Amino acid sequence: MTGKKTLPFTISKNEKFFDRLGDYIGDVFYDILPEKGFELRDEQIFMAFQLEQAFKHKRTMFAEAGVGTGKTIVYLLYAICYARYMGKPVIISCADETLIEQLVKEGGDIDKLEQALDLEVDVRLAKARENYVCMKKLDPLVEKTNDEDILAVHDQIPDFVFDQGVSMQTFYRYGDRKEYPWVSDQQWERIGWDPLKQCATCDWRHRSAQTLNREYYRHAQDIIICSHDFYMEHVWTKESRKREGQLPLLPEASSVIFDEGHLLEFAAQKGLTYRFNFNNITSVLTGYTGQDVREESLQLAEDILSLHDEWFDVITSSAVRIEGSDRLEIPRSEPLLEMAQRLNGMVEELLEQLVFDAELFTIDAYHTKIIEEYLEFFSYGLSILLNDDEGIYWLEQDEMNSSLVIMPRLVENVLREEVFSQNIPFIFSSATLSQDNDFSYLQKSLGIGQYDSFSVDSPFDYESNREISFHSYQDSDERFKGIKEQLNDNQGHSLVLFRSEGDMNDFRQWAKKQSWEYAMLYEGDQEISEIVRRFQYDIPSILCAYHLWEGLDIPGKALSQVIIASLPYPPNDPVFKAKRKHAKNSSQEIDIPYMMLRMKQGVGRLIRTESDSGVVRIWQHATDTTVLDSLLNS
Repeated sequence: MTGKKTLPFTISKNEKFFDRLGDYIGDVFYDILPEKGFELRDEQIFMAFQLEQAFKHKRTMFAEAGVGTGKTIVYLLYAICYARYMGKPVIISCADETLIEQLVKEGGDIDKLEQALDLEVDVRLAKARENYVCMKKLDPLVEKTNDEDILAVHDQIPDFVFDQGVSMQTFYRYGDRKEYPWVSDQQWERIGWDPLKQCATCDWRHRSAQTLNREYYRHAQDIIICSHDFYMEHVWTKESRKREGQLPLLPEASSVIFDEGHLLEFAAQKGLTYRFNFNNITSVLTGYTGQDVREESLQLAEDILSLHDEWFDVITSSAVRIEGSDRLEIPRSEPLLEMAQRLNGMVEELLEQLVFDAELFTIDAYHTKIIEEYLEFFSYGLSILLNDDEGIYWLEQDEMNSSLVIMPRLVENVLREEVFSQNIPFIFSSATLSQDNDFSYLQKSLGIGQYDSFSVDSPFDYESNREISFHSYQDSDERFKGIKEQLNDNQGHSLVLFRSEGDMNDFRQWAKKQSWEYAMLYEGDQEISEIVRRFQYDIPSILCAYHLWEGLDIPGKALSQVIIASLPYPPNDPVFKAKRKHAKNSSQEIDIPYMMLRMKQGVGRLIRTESDSGVVRIWQHATDTTVLDSLLNS
């Protein structure tokens, strides 16, 4: 490991850290950065003073600043200096992997700071398990597949992974999704981490990609960057991992910055989601009955499995597929709830029987622990389902599996206790944190007590550099023809944003029958940073996406037109149905705010620097006039 990072300024015995930090920040913005060609912005000076107070007094700060204000540079400067002062890294939590790449890419904000200030920043990425190859899946697959892309991944796996006699000192990081940009999302599902695999008991675990990458990022001295999903997984699993003798996913932090922090609530809900795969409890209890357990316990386990099968039959037979969503709605019925109640009672009884089995030493401690934790997880998830006001639930199905998914409706109490009770600075950064400078919605939904806030508008002249036009359509064929005409008129250089993956795929099928002068790039065909790189540099091209409404930062000629292919209504799935159910005016409280935020983020992809210019084209169905008027008037 390298030596401890030093502060980029000196402090004498008689000086205070924040006094010297203020002097240094002033030198950076007034002298050093302008000398390196950076433009001095009043917005940055104002933000710097506000953030200094948040770090100094360990406050929660909502830092709302528009595109071009240089907010990332400001929070990076404070975070790096504060991390070195406290001897603990700052955690920067981003909305998704795309935003992470924007921070760490060559020419990104961290790279710019390093070059301008002659700093060497120790920044490491903490990615979710889904981003790493699973050898338990990949190794046997190569014996029965002819997929050249998957075979190429296997060829790149280091030799030490297969040689159990090699010293651990020779291990190094491998297996990141980004290392295999040619692999599509569909192919990655066959070889990436699988939640059904038991990593704790896996033969490959000490040589696995996620294990070695975790060992690396935990030693970061300046910055650890992760996604909101990963940060919330860390929060929810921290105590259970400690009980199991494992390290938490993330080390202690000096401060936490939530970039695009308005998206944290949904990540928190996802992190607390309970996913019941139909086969999981069968696998767990079959392993239990295979032990030397008492007849009473054996019979109870078999009764649970029998009732569980009946219960899942009721769920799958009543589930209703929702257009535009991969989630099947489950009607709340008396048979479903009555069976869930009985099932929960039986699971709780088996948990008590486990105590007797463990005391009689009829089952080893390791298996007891695995079974006990799963049954507690199962029981708690059922308790959320049984309380109508607490849970949101749906069914997910594919060719192989069915999963019941249960998500808590509200997370503010857990967040208040597990996150914001820590005495460290929390900084929320985004261009869209408030509704008309009111931050109370975000504050309440995240369980935040006292907070500070500020709003800074973008310095860009949008009226001169950006044109917005609206286009109406009666059916998809008319819409797609119009979009093609707009793409040709702009000679490519366009981002097309779709409301959902299904809408994008409908356009894709239509586009296959057309002739195009430009490369058509679709989200999901390759690893996302590779697709973005191709769009930015292999111009002219067209990027079609459904996730890139935010986080995409493509300045210059590559992107001079954003086409919003339809108004971004919230998905008609159980999550938003639950939100609407508990709102007094669902249109004004749920739908319009969601669509406003989505539209602002989508339109914001166009102008990324002062010299950028272009057009935003927004498509609306002929019946959307009233909704569009509400959006424009909000």
